[in-house]
Amino acid sequence: MAKKVPLRQCVGCGEMKNKRDMMRVLRAADGAICLDVTGKKNGRGAYICTQRECLQKARRNKGLERSFKMSIPEEVYETLDKEFNNIEAK
Repeated sequence: MAKKVPLRQCVGCGEMKNKRDMMRVLRAADGAICLDVTGKKNGRGAYICTQRECLQKARRNKGLERSFKMSIPEEVYETLDKEFNNIEAK
């Protein structure tokens, strides 16, 4: 029997994709929001496709705000954008 593939929904485009093909955005217990590259850190997670357009869509449609049930300051999106740049550079 084939193993079940864990699927997650992108908060930007809304597509269901393999968990390993996506970036996990994490809200830690202290309210800090960061990219969780390992996917193992404790906290509430939301998933975004690795395309930059999905981050822009999540920003426009307030996907992360809905997932985390809190308002997200602009600096957080800028930080996520920088972290996306670092990952794309690798």
